[in-house]
Amino acid sequence: MIVAIDGPAGVGKSTIAKKIADKASLFYVNSGNFYRAITLEVIKNELTINDTDLIIDLAKRLEFSLINERLHVNKVDIEVKLHSDLIDSLVAQVSSIVNIRRIVNSAIRKTTESLNIIVEGRDISTVVFPNADLKVYLDASIATRAARRHNQGVSTLTLKEIEETILKRDKIDKSKPEGSLKISNDALYLDTSDLTIDEVCDKVLQKLSNMQV
Repeated sequence: MIVAIDGPAGVGKSTIAKKIADKASLFYVNSGNFYRAITLEVIKNELTINDTDLIIDLAKRLEFSLINERLHVNKVDIEVKLHSDLIDSLVAQVSSIVNIRRIVNSAIRKTTESLNIIVEGRDISTVVFPNADLKVYLDASIATRAARRHNQGVSTLTLKEIEETILKRDKIDKSKPEGSLKISNDALYLDTSDLTIDEVCDKVLQKLSNMQV
């Protein structure tokens, strides 16, 4: 079973996917963390976004593994290091590199083979798992997404600055040469602006239940 969830930054994909994973006994995978892990390595190695070839070579040397739903790089748990304003500001640009997307897509498929999974990201239902059993696209207004990110308490930015960051991120995500953010024709589209987390989860779980009848 593969459940693919796509949507823009700050829409609540991670929270919703985790809840559905628990209720439906699925293995949760955050595809964005793979890109964040590479971005973390880019920062550690003092590379710039223009060092494309060096970034690709660096990514090829990384060994990804998922243990207890936590991402490990070269056998080290790096989950706690993946969310910072600096990584937030660079990850969309790193993930725009075509060969980086191919490296990550291959890593996701390899680390999840033979598992019943729920995966969330930007191009999961359109590129990574186009034959997923269930495709979901989550959306929400810019204001709602910025407020949710601000309330998480992981950013030092103001609400207005977070809005500007999300707008910039959306522009990059939707214009990527490969793996751009788009709605799959056969996806369940949900605008979550006025829905609670539980209401969104119930709609997805109901769809899953109907599929299994």
